[in-house]
Amino acid sequence: MENLNYVIHLFHSGGYVMYPLLFLSLMVIAIAVERSFYYRKYAGKTYMVTHAVNEYAKLQKWDEIENVIKENPSIASRIAEAGLKNGATEEGMKTAFSDQMGVDAVGFRKYMDYLSATVTISPLLGLLGTVTGMIGSFSILDAGAGASAITGGVGEALIATASGLCVAIMAFIVYTFFSHRLDSIINQIENMCVNIINAKREGWK
Repeated sequence: MENLNYVIHLFHSGGYVMYPLLFLSLMVIAIAVERSFYYRKYAGKTYMVTHAVNEYAKLQKWDEIENVIKENPSIASRIAEAGLKNGATEEGMKTAFSDQMGVDAVGFRKYMDYLSATVTISPLLGLLGTVTGMIGSFSILDAGAGASAITGGVGEALIATASGLCVAIMAFIVYTFFSHRLDSIINQIENMCVNIINAKREGWK
């Protein structure tokens, strides 16, 4: 209970900017949870699908590839299916791969701009809270208060900066994690597309 009271005291000591910082921190947590479920649902089988498709493509087992795609719905499956449906020519297949990847990538990049903005805004809000807190401290001095009152006010104002940095760090970690995850998914799918095209070239000649 004492710890909770201390946290509440720190929160109020940071000033009004603590409220938008609290909102931003809750937003980052919500995005992290939502993105985790989204990636698990639509990209959880990426490695398994791309690995199976790569192996079957080398062996020219196109029926097996279709079975893998149907039994394992994911971003990799949709892209492979789009390419194979438009596989009459190499150019048509490449275009289908690119178009489908562009459509699916939008869903995986959702909310990333919010995280990027939070990384920039949070420290600025914290700095704003510190500046306004210091202005209030010097106002106390003008009113005739001692130096100890100013020191305490400045210390409390720095809480806003610390909080802003914590929110920014948390948002940056989440942003980096999912950006790296998306890059890994795209790289696996691009390799799969290249392997399919290389396997299909024999039929186009």
